[in-house]
Order: sequence, then C-alpha cells, then structure tokens
Amino acid sequence: MMMAVLAVSVITSCGTESNDSPESVCGAKLRFIYDYNMEYANAFMHAVDCLTVYIYDESDKLVLTRTETSSVLADENYRMTVDLPEGKYRVVAYGGLECENTSFAHPAGAPSVGQHFTELALTMKPVHHQGEPTAPVHDLYYGSVNISVGKTTGVYTEATVEMIKDTNNVRVLLQHVTGKPVDPTDFTWELIDDNTHMTHDNKVKPVGAVTYRPWATGQAVMGAMDDGSAVLAAYGEFSIARLVTDAQVADAARAESKKVGPILRITKSGSTKSTLDVPLNNLLLQMRSQHYADMDAQEYLDRQSHWTMLFLLNENDQWNRVEVKINDWVVRINDIDVE
Repeated sequence: MMMAVLAVSVITSCGTESNDSPESVCGAKLRFIYDYNMEYANAFMHAVDCLTVYIYDESDKLVLTRTETSSVLADENYRMTVDLPEGKYRVVAYGGLECENTSFAHPAGAPSVGQHFTELALTMKPVHHQGEPTAPVHDLYYGSVNISVGKTTGVYTEATVEMIKDTNNVRVLLQHVTGKPVDPTDFTWELIDDNTHMTHDNKVKPVGAVTYRPWATGQAVMGAMDDGSAVLAAYGEFSIARLVTDAQVADAARAESKKVGPILRITKSGSTKSTLDVPLNNLLLQMRSQHYADMDAQEYLDRQSHWTMLFLLNENDQWNRVEVKINDWVVRINDIDVE
C-alpha cells in the first residue's frame, strides 16, 4: 500500500521530483512570434537576435529568468522549454535586450527572484538621445502572456508570446522645389519626444523630454534637371523609441512648445524661424490608407515602424506646406497643425 501511494505521488507532484527523467517534470513550451506589423506576417525569426524571458508566479513575484542569444532564434520551429511546478504564471519577454549592442537597460538593474512584476522597467541608453548618435537604436520587442501549468508529469503547456515592436526609424528628406541641391549640414535636425522609459506593461512613462538627433545624414539623388544635373535632397535619419498617442505623455513632452505629440523640427543654420516644426504623430496618421481606416491610431503607429518623409522647400528654404510624401503616400496639408 505504501508503495502504491508513493507511485501516485511521483505522477501527480509535478516539478518536485528529480529532473534526471523528462517524465518527472512539467512546465511550458513557449513560442514567440512578431506579426504585429502591417503585413500581419510572423517576422520573429528575422527580427529578433536575442531574447530575455521573465516568469512571474500567481502573486506576480519573479521566479525564473531565461535568456537565449544563439542562432536557434532564427528557426521558425524554435520553442523555449521551461520546467515549472503546477500553477499560474505571467510570462514577459523582451527581444533585443540581451544583445551585446542593446540600446535599453533596466534602470535599477536586472530583476531578481522575488521582485514584483510592477518593478519591471526599461529605459533607453543616453547615448541614443544625448549629443550626436553614431548608430541606430537596436530594435526592442515586448510580449506577455498568462499561462497555467498542470500537475501531470511530462506534460508541457504550449503558449504563444506575441511581440510588439518598441522602436522606430524615421527618415526625413528635404528637397528644393527649384531642384537645387540641399546640404544637410545647413540644417539642425531635431525630433523631440518623451518616450525613453517603459513600464512593466510596456506603457511609455513621462520622465522628461529628450531631443533625438539623426544617426545618419547625407544627400540622396532624387532625379535630374533638364540640363542633366542631379537633384540632390538632404536626409536625416532618426532612430527613436515607441510612438504613443497617450495624451499625458504627449502633453509632458510638449510643455515647451505647447504642441501635442512628438515634434519634428528642422531649422536652417543662422535662422530664427524653423524650416519645419510639425507634430509628428498627426502627420504620420494623415497618411494612413483607407484600407486601415478602422485601425486604432495606436495600433497603426505600433505596426508601422519604418517611416520615410519627403518635404519640399521653397525659395526661402521653408517647408512649402502644400504636400508631403510619406512612405510613398502623398498627404495634402489641410488640417495638420503646423503653427
């Protein structure tokens, strides 16, 4: 009888027996996907090159941390197997945090076992928003899922962690209406926002506005004049954190300019008047196709992470304010606040 009771204990007390046998434990098999993009296609295996996973128990206390930095992430069939005792858990995953060239860090250090979920936070490294950056921000991804692990030994709960991208690349081109070359060094390029700090639930928390500078500038050939000379536009390429529509964040970031949302500001050297000074979110949302008319504004900003904008300058090197081309869409300026 005692032998029979012991046998039942081995079968039902998942996670308490020796790990020597794969049938003596249970837990979760986690799949990671990134299809929160405009193509609705999973790009995780191409986009994420390092992975950090935090697992919290039912009381939201950290019980386990797992990382993966090898080439297995490029395999669409990759699953992270985690041994866990019976219970309910919250899984939080970051893509791009464990890489050698990561652009984000935990402000209070890496979470330790027993730490509460709400203490989890990330902040962008100052090198990307102080001075002149020399490299783009390393892409960051966030995902979370709740799981339940049963008590049957050898059985692993299968769950999918859906990731969202928290970084953007914004390429801005200035082309003169006359076709004359535009020199990027003649301008000061700025993108102002308050989006460098993210909380445990991936919300942007206001901590103070920062001024992003381009990580790359130069000239691009846009065509040719009648005499065969090249039409050269100037470009500045920004790498920034997540764009959000949250009013509190926007107001905090725009206190000095009294505008809503992140501000794109370009000024001709020696001029007291900006060449262009526009609310970025408003401008980007104007180019949303009617195919996505029912898509929430925040969802659109999250799914679309690569932006290219072309502004035409008049004879005074001011934005012509007739139209702007964004991601191959022409937006005619009407109700966009530019003052």
